[in-house]
Amino acid sequence: MISYEPLNKRLKAAGLTKTALAETLGISSRTIAKIGKGEKLSKKTLEKITARLGCSADDLCREISDNAILQILRDEKDAGISGGLYHELQVRMTYNSNHIEGNRLTEAQTRMIFETDTIPAGDGVPVDDVLETVHHFRAIDYVIDTAEKPLTEDLVKRLHYILKYDTKKARLPWFAVGDYKKRGNLVGGRETTKPADVPERMRILLEIYNARENITIQDVIEFHVIFEHIHPFQDGNGRVGRLIALKECLRHNIVPFIIEDAKKHFYYQGMNEWPKEKERLTETCLDEQDTFKRLMDMLGIGRGVTH
Repeated sequence: MISYEPLNKRLKAAGLTKTALAETLGISSRTIAKIGKGEKLSKKTLEKITARLGCSADDLCREISDNAILQILRDEKDAGISGGLYHELQVRMTYNSNHIEGNRLTEAQTRMIFETDTIPAGDGVPVDDVLETVHHFRAIDYVIDTAEKPLTEDLVKRLHYILKYDTKKARLPWFAVGDYKKRGNLVGGRETTKPADVPERMRILLEIYNARENITIQDVIEFHVIFEHIHPFQDGNGRVGRLIALKECLRHNIVPFIIEDAKKHFYYQGMNEWPKEKERLTETCLDEQDTFKRLMDMLGIGRGVTH
């Protein structure tokens, strides 16, 4: 849906009605009706209006998502709102996802970096821990911006690039930033997909997933597990995988879940036991989804989304 509230405000400031604008520019009444219904206008019509009002198309309208949570996140992100859902998502997901992977920043330090772009002096914080925190903030922004787009290999690789560029590991000649791994790796002693097989495995995973209709939280969880078992990148797979899960929840109108560091034991155990014991990981993710719902309730946000 398109919101033409900015256009209406500009017309009011210029002392024009939509009817008068239509007559001046030779726009049909049907087009005026589209504005009232929030329907998309043609590029040609927008060009006429922008030329008359001396502004850009972005100054006249904006897309409104059918997903209440996604729209709140976008509104708060664009407006720089402090203390809202976007703020808490950034801090809580970045802290927990990074801490699961060994980042030593505390939640308070993570919050301080997000809120003030600084860290307490004299803490001796490793540079990469700070970089990965700032990069994770940007990766969440990227997820919010691209939430409604299809999940593709390019998007997945872009998330990895945002997270890992400029870090110490990224300077290694064989560490493929924003691309699939070049060397084999183990997870908890378990073999993952060999580098040569990763492109095909990822292609098949995405093809099967994107062919599904009415994606549910169970589908998102299953994709996450298979992605982690493939382990397509040299490093950063857990964080990329959890960001993908966030994106797909927002894309399919599902309340997101943030895996907390305190529950990483159940999270890892659930992935290791998949698919034999699917219930364990599913219960952990649903429990974390309930935590997100409680956060929304604390902020007085109506959900209007799939459970």
